[in-house]
Amino acid sequence: MPKFNVLVTRRLPIAFDQLNQIASVEIWPERQPPPYKVLLEKIKAIDGLLCLLTDQIDRQLLETGTSLKVISQMAVGYDNVDIQTANARHLPVGHTPDVLTNATADFAWTLLMAAARRVVEADRFVRGGQWQTWEPDLLLGPDITGATLGIVGLGRIGQAVARRAKGFEMRILYANKHQCDPEVEQSLNAEFVTFDRLLQESDFVTIHTPLTEDTYHLFSEQQFEQMKRSAILINTARGPIVDLDALYQALKSHQIAAAAIDVTDPEPIPTQSLLLTLDNLIITPHIASASRQAREKMARMAIANLIAGLQGKRLPHCVNPEVYLISSEREDCSMS
Repeated sequence: MPKFNVLVTRRLPIAFDQLNQIASVEIWPERQPPPYKVLLEKIKAIDGLLCLLTDQIDRQLLETGTSLKVISQMAVGYDNVDIQTANARHLPVGHTPDVLTNATADFAWTLLMAAARRVVEADRFVRGGQWQTWEPDLLLGPDITGATLGIVGLGRIGQAVARRAKGFEMRILYANKHQCDPEVEQSLNAEFVTFDRLLQESDFVTIHTPLTEDTYHLFSEQQFEQMKRSAILINTARGPIVDLDALYQALKSHQIAAAAIDVTDPEPIPTQSLLLTLDNLIITPHIASASRQAREKMARMAIANLIAGLQGKRLPHCVNPEVYLISSEREDCSMS
């Protein structure tokens, strides 16, 4: 008989064969996340939780799950999980890094090119029956080749975007918490600059920084005022990094030319949002990592983390490895 009870908060794109051998698995069947009250009730009886960014894993939830042995998140980020409480509970938290780097970088380029060349507008134009003839000034957009690309956050995804930019002979600027290794800069032909200078000189600005207290609303009215009026903003990172009210005003007044965002705050974006009335904005439903290969690898990693935690082994990809140090110290104290 299965030894463990596990809750998976959404259907995943792979089978659970290996997990089923050691656990009784409940899968939340709806497209929407389980309501918090439901999650709070179910967590009382489970040993392992496989969750997504859309699930609120807070202090109350973690303290209610007295049988919990592991939290496994199918995402790179984990700002929805109260890591401090997880540490206090000695709960390892897993995530799925690196897998989605290329998929996300590819999609950032998809958005950049679509916004620059006004692909979505053009599609609506044709479907609306407005295409009458070839016109020299119809739906003009900026060149990408030879333009200046500003990358905010030169981590794995930012570097992958920069590698793609080299093929377009772009001038690459980057702003980061710390300057990268000179070898990385040289290989990417990327120049470390201040955030202000990046905003002022870039034709395209793409965001690849994590969401922290310092990056919350990193892009707001002041930042849009510093950008070129011809600039295009791309966000495939986290919604709250961009103040959407300020973005609306910047796009509406043509303070910047266009934007393309895969993330919003809140998610999903309310259907009555004024952003949905803008022609110079592309919004996609958080699908930057939605290649089949990337999502399947993420799911396998999340299950591997879950199984390791259930079996008392070290998680292959652990957000808070300090819990293992805490456990060792507790064992040393009990033996002394």
